[in-house]
Order: sequence, then C-alpha cells, then structure tokens
Amino acid sequence: MEEKKKVVALLSGGLDSRLAVKMMQNQGFEVEAVAIKTPFCDFDCGRGCGFEIRETADTLGVKLKTVYLGDDYIEMLKHPKHGFGSGMNPCIDCRSMMFEAGKKHMEEIGAEFIISGEVLGQRPMSQHAPALKTIEKESGLEGKIVRPLSAALLPPTEPELKGLIKREDLGKIRGRSRKDQLKMAQEFGIENPPNAGGGCLLTDPAFAIRVKDLFKYIETPTTNDIDLLKIGRHFRFDKDAKLVVGRNKDENEIIKALALDSDILLEAKDHVGPISLIRGKNAQDHIEFGAAITLRYGDAPKDTPSVLTIQKNDAKSEVSAIPALESAYLQYRI
Repeated sequence: MEEKKKVVALLSGGLDSRLAVKMMQNQGFEVEAVAIKTPFCDFDCGRGCGFEIRETADTLGVKLKTVYLGDDYIEMLKHPKHGFGSGMNPCIDCRSMMFEAGKKHMEEIGAEFIISGEVLGQRPMSQHAPALKTIEKESGLEGKIVRPLSAALLPPTEPELKGLIKREDLGKIRGRSRKDQLKMAQEFGIENPPNAGGGCLLTDPAFAIRVKDLFKYIETPTTNDIDLLKIGRHFRFDKDAKLVVGRNKDENEIIKALALDSDILLEAKDHVGPISLIRGKNAQDHIEFGAAITLRYGDAPKDTPSVLTIQKNDAKSEVSAIPALESAYLQYRI
C-alpha cells in the first residue's frame, strides 16, 4: 500500500483545530499534532491554550508533540515586531513563533505542509488576509500553511498547486459565527463540541495591566514572575517592590511554591487569612505596610493589632500590625 502523506497540525484543543485535523484525515493524510505552550497559557487550568490537549489528540488518533516557548517568548513580548492587540497580545508575532515550531516538526517527520484551525475574519488582529500572509512570511512557510476551514476563500497554497489537496474539499467559513463549525462537528461525530481553543491571558484587560507593570519595572522577567501574575491581588509599592496577596487556600499554596529566597512571606499567626509575598530589592522596607494589607483581607479584628509571621528563606520572625484602611492602599493596587 502507498504510504500516507504526512501533515502537521497546530492543535489548540478547540473545535476549529479538531475540524481541520478531521478534514485532512478524511482526505487520506496522516496527521501529527504540535501543541504550543507559552508562559501565558496553561494546558491544565482549562482557561488557556490547549485545554485538555492530550485527550483531544488521543480522541483524534494523532501523535502529539508539545513545544514550550518560554524565554524566547518573553523576549519577543518586550518589542513585538507587529505590535499588540487590544490588551498586551502580540498575536501576529505569537502565531509566527508557533508556526516556526510547527515547521521544525514538519521537517523532522518529512511532512508536506502545516494546517491550523484559523478562520478568516474570526479574530481581528491575526486572522484577516494580510495578517495570515505576514505570519506565513515571518515563519518561513509561505505557501505551506493550509487553513482547511477557510482555504477555499484564500489564495491557492503549494499543496493545492501540486494536486495534494483539492479546492472543492476545502472550506469557505468566514467570520465569528460558529454555525458552520457546529454543523461540521455533527457530521464528524464530535460530541459536546468545545468552544474556540487557544485562549490567551494576554487578551484579558486586567491581566494585561499586570503584565505592563511587570515589564515596566523588570528588564527581563522570568517565568516565575509571569506565573505570579496569574494569581492573587497585586500592589506596586515603588519601582523596586510589589506585594501579592493570596485570594484563597490554593493561591496561598502557589504563592509559597513560587517564593524565591529573596522574597518575604507574610501570614497572620492567629487568624484565617491570606499569605502575602513581597518581592523586590527593598522588600524589607515594606513589611509593616504589607502586613497591614495582608490583615485587611483576613479574619483579623479591624481595630486591634494582630501578629503576623515573617518568613524569608528559612529565617522567621514576627511583626504586629492593624489592618489597613482601603483608602490607604487602594492607590497601590495594580
């Protein structure tokens, strides 16, 4: 039997990328998937890029390779060549990096081209025709990216010109409506079809404000800095120090796990409440104020002093404070 030709799919876990895979499988291609993870999406949290991605790949019957874009992604975020969207989302540069990762895998396995679930006009920054063309050029994949759901509305790609795929087998979906995709899902037997995958925290306005603050004061943020942005209440004391206050038990545990040796942890000694973290080279100067804010969000009495434990690395001490009034700290809230 003739060996199936291979294609690589960028798999987000959403419906569109699943449909793209199904379309290529129906046309006789062997599909392998690449899932891209960045510091701003999380495969396990259910809200970011690639939720339930491994289960999705298993359901589709495709091999899965996970690629993490870490420090390179953070570096790109400082000055994205093609700018930001409505938040701090560098969509064109981001997609270009994702397709570059897909290109490497394509070359490794001898695949013919790359597919994605992108739909023409679905997303304002990265899914209009000029942006799609720019992404192809920036990733070094001109003519080799097939977007099956909308390909019949786009210029012919190399696979089409070579006769590997036919235009009549390609989709004509445009815009943000999900009607056509839901109909296709029913035809392919996809039960309980998910919403769009590939969600990105950088498109969230509140989160984008935190990221802008971080990049304003830290020349080269780390993935630890980014992970800390995802939880808690954030306060900027000055250019060198910030406070993060946990909102629940899970966040308290994450704060403890993310704490560096130079960070200061605060926790009420005798009352239920948050764990807080002060980070910055002058963190020591903000212990009393950080303690007062920490007590404000716990069960400590509002008008009398309470004791908090201070932990820095393995050293422990105590401080007494009265819960801060909202008027005293609101101006520092990020």
